[in-house]
Amino acid sequence: MNKKFLFFLNASLVLIYLVIAAGATVRVTGSGMGCPDWPKCFGYIIPPTERNQLEWKPNYSYNKNEVIILKESLRVAKVDFKSKNEYNKKNWNPYLKHDYSEFNVYHTWIEFINRLIGAIAGITIFIMFCYSLLSWKKNRIIAILSFLAVIGMVFQAILGKEVVDSNLLPYKITIHLIMAFIILGILIYTLYLSRINTIKISTNKKIILILSFGFFLTLIQIFSGTQVRQFIDFQMNKFPIQQELWLKFAPFKFYFHRTFSLIILVTHLLLYYEFKRVKIIPFSLKIILIVLFLEIITGAAMYYFDFPISTQPIHLLLATIIFSVQLYLLFQLTIKSKINDIKN
Repeated sequence: MNKKFLFFLNASLVLIYLVIAAGATVRVTGSGMGCPDWPKCFGYIIPPTERNQLEWKPNYSYNKNEVIILKESLRVAKVDFKSKNEYNKKNWNPYLKHDYSEFNVYHTWIEFINRLIGAIAGITIFIMFCYSLLSWKKNRIIAILSFLAVIGMVFQAILGKEVVDSNLLPYKITIHLIMAFIILGILIYTLYLSRINTIKISTNKKIILILSFGFFLTLIQIFSGTQVRQFIDFQMNKFPIQQELWLKFAPFKFYFHRTFSLIILVTHLLLYYEFKRVKIIPFSLKIILIVLFLEIITGAAMYYFDFPISTQPIHLLLATIIFSVQLYLLFQLTIKSKINDIKN
C-alpha cells in the first residue's frame, strides 16, 4: 500500500483511540449534555462560553436554529430574524427532543472537543478510503474495508445524535461504544492486511486456542465494564459530590468485573509460557501483559481512591489497547496458520 494510505490509516487508529478516551472523559465528568442539540452546540458551530450568550436579547439578529434558554427551557429560532424590544414567541419553537436546558461552560466545551475529535476522525478515515482506491486493482479488500470504516463513522455519528436526543439513555451510550470498537476492529484488520508480508511468527494450535480464549474473555470484560459504568452513572446522579458512596451496595456485576481481570491476566501469562516453549515472544504479547497490569492498577485506583477523574478514561483506553493488540496478534497467528496449512 502507498505511504499516504498507511499514514492516514495509522492516524485514523490514533484518532479512534482519542475518540474513545474523550467519550469516557465526557461520561465521567457528566458532560454528555453539555451540547443539548446535534450536530451544533446550542445552535452554534463554535459553542458559547458564557450563559448570557444564550439569553434572549432585544434588537439582536438571530439565525435559524439558534438556541436560547428561556425560563429554564430551550427555544429554537424558526427563521433568521432581528428581535424587537420585547420577546415574541412566534419567532421561536420549543425544543421537544428533551427537557435538558442547563448551561455549564466546562461541560459544553468537553462535549464540543469530543465531537470535534470525532469529526476529525471521520474526515481522516474518509481520506484514507480515498487513498485506498488508488490500489483498487491490487488490493480490493483494503478498499472495501476502508469504505466499511467510513460507513461505520457515519453510523456512529447517527448514534451520537440519538444519545443526545435521548438525554443520555445508558443503553444507547453502550451501543455507541460498541460501534467504536467495531470501527476499531475494521481498522486493525486493514492494518494487518497492509503489513501482511512483514509478518513472521511460528506458532501452534494450542497457542491460537489460548489467545482466542483470552480475546473472548476480554470481550466479556469490556461488556461487563459497560454494565458497571451504567451503575456508576446512576450513583453519580444520586450522589453527585459523594464519590465515596458510588460503590456502596455495588451489584454482583461489579465484583464479577473486578475478579474477571485476574482470570484474563492468568490466561495471558499462560499464553506467554506457551510462546516461551516455542522460543519466541511476540512484542505484541509483551504489550498486552504490560497494559493488563496497568489496567488492573487503574481499576484498583478507582476502587480504593474513590474514582479519581483521570482513571476512568485511562482504564477504558487501556482496555481498548488490549482489545486492539489481541485482535492484531490473532490475525497474525490464525491467518498465517491457514496459509501454512494450505502450503502443507
